[in-house]
Amino acid sequence: MEICGAYNHGGPDADGVPLHDFSTNANAAGPCPAVLQRLQQLVPDTYPDPAYASLRAQLARWHDVTPARVVMGASASELIMRLTAAALPDLASVWVPRHAYGDYRRAADAWGLMAEAWEAEDRRHVSQAFAAGPPSRLSERGGRLVWITWPASPQGDMPPALAGLAKALTPKDMVVLDMAYAPLRLDAHVRSGAPDGGKVLPEALAARACRLFSPNKALGLTGVRGAYLVLPETPALADLSARLLRLAPSWPLGMHGQAMLEAWTTPGVQQWLAQSRETLQGWKATLESGLLQRGWQLMPSVASFCCARPPVPLAELPAWLAGLRTQGIKLRDATSFGLPGWVRLGVRAPASQQALWQAVDSTTNLRTS
Repeated sequence: MEICGAYNHGGPDADGVPLHDFSTNANAAGPCPAVLQRLQQLVPDTYPDPAYASLRAQLARWHDVTPARVVMGASASELIMRLTAAALPDLASVWVPRHAYGDYRRAADAWGLMAEAWEAEDRRHVSQAFAAGPPSRLSERGGRLVWITWPASPQGDMPPALAGLAKALTPKDMVVLDMAYAPLRLDAHVRSGAPDGGKVLPEALAARACRLFSPNKALGLTGVRGAYLVLPETPALADLSARLLRLAPSWPLGMHGQAMLEAWTTPGVQQWLAQSRETLQGWKATLESGLLQRGWQLMPSVASFCCARPPVPLAELPAWLAGLRTQGIKLRDATSFGLPGWVRLGVRAPASQQALWQAVDSTTNLRTS
């Protein structure tokens, strides 16, 4: 089957930066003041250490791993591309969530691989194709690269079929948890320290999963690019770090990205993040209440964003969203995720929500008058 969502993004577009941007999942309580101050004071007049030895050691301590298991990257998208290339010698196919960020498929496309959904249409189950395992003609070539979003985007929930996924894995499969939004979970599982998912993942996944982190969203600094991988300690992936390093450009991470990641693990920044989650919880409750009052459908979400269906006919939705955009309001059309008729909304501050209600109510009145 075809997986949707390949080349679309939220955020600024040809019309510039939206005044009220619900299309991006960046932390609306940000940017984090301490990190912003560090960036503003930075004088980028030298190259970073090409090995990022000090930064990798700092991240390794936070995640309780060895520095050899930490791989730096220019961004999550760059590491998605690089990890797919690094897996190629052992790779038979790529498997992605049914509704997901398009760069997983884009990376597969770049290497002539087909991306298929490991989730069934009923997302509580894995697809029959994934459960059946690699076809015999491919089984000798290698395993499957399996992407998991944690939490899922655009839905904002935790993938419900992980136990079934764990049972369907083969020894050759490589699993990657994209944890971009893990620090922005607003449910009871959020805790201080490194968000690794290990306490709530099936053991078969926790022990073998690569974890991808891109803290710029949680810090409200999406214009600063920087990410890293934490690799599992498994014999099957013993040479993965070396392959990833061979595929990396020189200095994949600039000094601004390095400074952001150095600040990421510090107690003051983590305290700010915890406080921002409390703020986002209140803003989210108000947002979802306002949507429900206006007849929107909502998917369950534990994240700082939600997926909603406005009471607008499917054929009229693009024009309706374009009308909101002319009023400075941007929502993320979820059609590219394979969810036509739905939109994703990041939680935003009360002033932006008020602007949204005013615009939505005026367009609804026009449609019904």
